[in-house]
Amino acid sequence: MDMQIVLASSSPRRQDLLRQVGVHFKVRVADVDEKQITVKNPVEKVRQLALLKGRNVSIEHDNEIIIAADTVVSFEKQVFEKPETKKEAYDMIHALSGTTHEVYTGVSMRSVEQEKTFVEKTIVEFWPLKDEDIKRYVQTDEPYDKAGAYGIQSYGAIFVKGITGDYYNVVGLPISRVVRELNAFQ
Repeated sequence: MDMQIVLASSSPRRQDLLRQVGVHFKVRVADVDEKQITVKNPVEKVRQLALLKGRNVSIEHDNEIIIAADTVVSFEKQVFEKPETKKEAYDMIHALSGTTHEVYTGVSMRSVEQEKTFVEKTIVEFWPLKDEDIKRYVQTDEPYDKAGAYGIQSYGAIFVKGITGDYYNVVGLPISRVVRELNAFQ
């Protein structure tokens, strides 16, 4: 039976990554209150958020696989999600300047017959940043829909000195592992 992929996310980055590797999918956005997940551990947080989103989207046909994901940045045991203000964005980027942090993405996959959840980790090192560069960056629209207030695939790339792990995980979906896990579903 041909499987139909349903992405439980409106994220253009996740959609682009699936398209990039030739995965055909529908979008059915999960409508959840993410604040109900209050755990502080970043691995458990993204795992629970991915599960919450994935279970919130109904399977409408027996051949559907729901994919849901959530990404956070973790620095010194603090979770950095999407900033809501310029000050919050500034504080996040300033804290990450000249340091190393982790990016975690939790992925949930669910069909009628099975469910799988995993968490991918990537380590990111930032260059030491000048205050004026951070201030100029937070004046753009970029930081406000991204965990940790930066996008490695766009302007935020200039902050990154190096990474250890999956680049696409930092973008928001560890696409290579997702495809391998999808193949195991079929």
